[in-house]
Amino acid sequence: MLQMELGRRGLLGGALALGASALIGGKAFAALPERRLAFRNVHTNETFDARFFGANGWDQQGLAELNHGLRDWRNNEATTMDPQLMLLLSQIRDKLDIAPQAKIELISGYRSPHTNSALRAAGGEHTGVASKSQHMLGKATDIHMPGVALQNLHLAALSMKAGGVGYYPKDGFVHVDTGRVRTW
Repeated sequence: MLQMELGRRGLLGGALALGASALIGGKAFAALPERRLAFRNVHTNETFDARFFGANGWDQQGLAELNHGLRDWRNNEATTMDPQLMLLLSQIRDKLDIAPQAKIELISGYRSPHTNSALRAAGGEHTGVASKSQHMLGKATDIHMPGVALQNLHLAALSMKAGGVGYYPKDGFVHVDTGRVRTW
């Protein structure tokens, strides 16, 4: 009987602790400021601006707009982009003191396996196109921010320590992804 009582108490205590942490976590989650991103695709000149996070958490409509905007522009194929990538990009932008409505220049977002293979075949391995690219997983972008020195964008991305950061000064962009932390 004592063991069963302790089991119930433990279960009840655990449930209360879990509920309290969920409440605290929920308040902390809701306390995050609204997040939005604006882009201009340098290949199509298409622009888009979407709120992806608000008072109630992830904004599914905004994420869907970003998924569409970050699609593979070569074949119009889209995927579900990693919401953590959107958060990371907005944090990099904030670190650089860039206004949320300022458009990030998008060189590449999602890349279909077909596009990735074609780019790799056209330039060989030395192009920087990985055979298992984070772009194909919806976890990467290649970007530039107008008015921001590329080196400063690179340093801001590195300071996040939140994924892969590639520096391509000859091509004028920085690669940012939410894969494992690494640099090149």
